[in-house]
Amino acid sequence: MESQVRGGTRWKRFAVVMVPSVAATACIGVALAQGALAASFSVSGQSFKVSADQLVGTGFEQYGAIDSGYTMDGKKTAHPVAVSAFKHAEITNLCQSVVTPDVPIFGNVSLILRAGGEGHDKVQADNIYIDVADLNADATFENIDIGVAAKDASKGPGMKGGGEQANPFGFAQQADKATLVGVKQTAWATTAGTFKLSGLHMSLSTGVKECY
Repeated sequence: MESQVRGGTRWKRFAVVMVPSVAATACIGVALAQGALAASFSVSGQSFKVSADQLVGTGFEQYGAIDSGYTMDGKKTAHPVAVSAFKHAEITNLCQSVVTPDVPIFGNVSLILRAGGEGHDKVQADNIYIDVADLNADATFENIDIGVAAKDASKGPGMKGGGEQANPFGFAQQADKATLVGVKQTAWATTAGTFKLSGLHMSLSTGVKECY
């Protein structure tokens, strides 16, 4: 079975598959507020942008979760996310950017990381989890199952665990393979077992300069 998604798929529309998971994790938000759940780690007050010409991943699964963390002034906060996980992913022309605002003397400061571009091997990642807040891409899924209980998604690397704020009985989807072209996404966190970046280049500059 092959399923193809065309055009820009922002968070609210991408939830053609993910809205039920956010509803399922509403009770987790209450538990978080009551201190009943511990996060695997607290996310920073800055989301980051990621773009890529292509991402090809095998062993794909996706489910809803909540990232707890801080605002830039140190207040506690939480973010609903769609966790996209792959057993293995190959990424062509990866770009990651984050803008730190209001740095004394310099104002806005942008950090941009690039890897896997022309003349270099593709970026390789194993057991990678991306906590996504917004996504645009053309996507093709092979042998996709939609509506699986998160704990029973067996094609991917499994749920993160480690105190993750996600409902194991909530909505999930999985596929043998996912191909995303023209990726533009905003994320709060990425974790991976291994992350190999060929041709890595990191730069800092003043002003707002992002991957897209």
